[in-house]
Amino acid sequence: MRVASKKAANTDLDSVKSMIESCIARFREPVLVEEGEAPIPIEPSRYSVDVGPRGCLLHVWSETGNLVRRITAVVAENNSRVELRAARFGGGNAVVTLIDRAAKGPAALRGARRTVFREFFRRMLARHYKGWTLDRLSSSADLERSLSPIFTRAVLKRGTTQWAIVGVPDSRAADADQVLTTGLIWLDVLRRNRAGTAAGLKLFLPEGQAATTARRLNFLTRDFRFEVHEFDRHGNLAEIDAADHGNLQTRLEPCMTPQAPPGAVRHWLREILEDDRIDCIYGANGTISLQARGIEFARVAGKRMTYGLDGGSPVTERNFDRVTALAREILRSRSAPPPDSLNPLYTQYPERWLESQVRRAIPEIDPRLAATPLYAHVPATSGRERGVIDLLARDIDGRLAILELKAAEDIHLPLQGLDYWMRVKWRLERGRFHEKGYFAGEHLSRQAPRLLLVAPALEFHPTTETILQFFAPEVPVERIGVSEDWRRELRVQFRRTGARRLA
Repeated sequence: MRVASKKAANTDLDSVKSMIESCIARFREPVLVEEGEAPIPIEPSRYSVDVGPRGCLLHVWSETGNLVRRITAVVAENNSRVELRAARFGGGNAVVTLIDRAAKGPAALRGARRTVFREFFRRMLARHYKGWTLDRLSSSADLERSLSPIFTRAVLKRGTTQWAIVGVPDSRAADADQVLTTGLIWLDVLRRNRAGTAAGLKLFLPEGQAATTARRLNFLTRDFRFEVHEFDRHGNLAEIDAADHGNLQTRLEPCMTPQAPPGAVRHWLREILEDDRIDCIYGANGTISLQARGIEFARVAGKRMTYGLDGGSPVTERNFDRVTALAREILRSRSAPPPDSLNPLYTQYPERWLESQVRRAIPEIDPRLAATPLYAHVPATSGRERGVIDLLARDIDGRLAILELKAAEDIHLPLQGLDYWMRVKWRLERGRFHEKGYFAGEHLSRQAPRLLLVAPALEFHPTTETILQFFAPEVPVERIGVSEDWRRELRVQFRRTGARRLA
C-alpha cells in the first residue's frame, strides 16, 4: 500500500484520537474503508471518537452502514489517507483506512468496492455450494492472461471436478454484458490445469442483467457446461435457463428504395460523385450519405441536401463550392502518409475509414462476396439492447455474411460478432430481410450466415483464438487480417477459420 509517510506506529491514544479528528475535519470528503465492508462516508454529526483503556472507540454511522472499531494505533498517513490499526472484537488486528475521496477521486474507493463484493461473493457461494471448496478467489488484474479486475473469479472444486467461477458486481450493465469474455478466458486457464477436470463455467450476475449472456450460451460448444445465475442483494441465487432466451424478437427497420432527388440536388450529387474517391452510401431510411474515407460531409434526404461535419447546413447554388472544398480537405487530411497525423480529420473514426476501404476491396476480402447490395450500419436491436452491424453482404450463392470491423485491438470482438450473427440468423430464418426490403429480388440461402471478423493483422487481441475455441461448430466464423498500411492500400495478410492459430 503506497503512502507518502510511513514510520513506526503511533500508539499514544490521545494522539491517535487527535489524528483521527483532525483528518476528518481536514478532509473534504472523508470516507472510512475496511476490507470486506462497504465504504462509509463520514459526516460531521455522524461519528464519535472516545479514548478508552484499550484503544480509541471509533463509531461511524450513515444511512448505508454502521461501523464500530477499537483503534489502537496510527500505522501510516499522508495528506489524503490515514491507515489505522484496529483490534477485532473477536481477537486479532485489522487495518481500517480514512480516505479523502475528494483528493483521490472515484478510483480511491474502487478497490474497496471490489473487496466488498469479493467477500459478498465468497459468502454467497459458501452458502449455496456446501461441500465444495472455493479456491483462487481473486478480483485482481491478471495482465498476462487479460483477466479484468472488474470481475471476481474463483475455482469451485469437489474431488477432481472443477468449475471456473466469475461474478459481476452490481455496477454498470455494460460490465455484465462483458463478463462472458472474462469467463471463457478463465475457463481456458482452468482447462489447461491438469490438476482436475474442468466441468465448465458458472457466471453470477446481478438481477435483471443476465439476458445477453444467456443468449450467447446457446451458441457455445457442448464440450463444457455453461451456467448463468442471477443474485439479489441478499445473496439469493436463481439459475437462468439459456433456452428461455433463444427468441431474440429483434426489430428490423424497413429498407426504403432510394428516390431520385430533384433537379438541383441530382446535379450536385452527380458532380460530387465525379471524384471516384467519394463513397455514396444509401441508407435503409432512404437517405444518401456522401462520405470521404469514412467521414460524412453531405447528406441527401428527400428534396434537400445538407453539408458540414455536423450535417446541418443546407446546400445552395451559392455555397455548393464549400461542399466540394470540404470533401477535398477531408481527403487531403485522410491520406497515407498524412500531412498532419494529429489532425482530428485524420485521427477520427478509424473504423469508418477501414469500412470505406473494405467496401472498395470486397473481392480482396472474400472473392465469394457480391459487391452489391452491401448494407452498412444495419440496426441490431433486441429489447433494450442496441447495436449496429458494420456491413451485411451476401455471397454469390445467396448466403449472408456479417462483416464486423475493428481498426484497433478489442478483446470483446468475438462476442460482439456473435451477438450480430445471432440476430441475423434469427431474422433470416423468419424471412425478415425480404419482408423489410433488404436484398430485394436476390436469392437468400437459408444456410447459417457467415461471420467475418476483419481487423489489421496485428490488431487481433491475443485472446481472440481462446474465445473462438468455445464457439459452437454451427457458428461459421473467420478471421481476416488485413495489412497494417490499410489506409494506403488494403490487402489481406491471412485468413483463419474458427480458432485455428496462426503458423
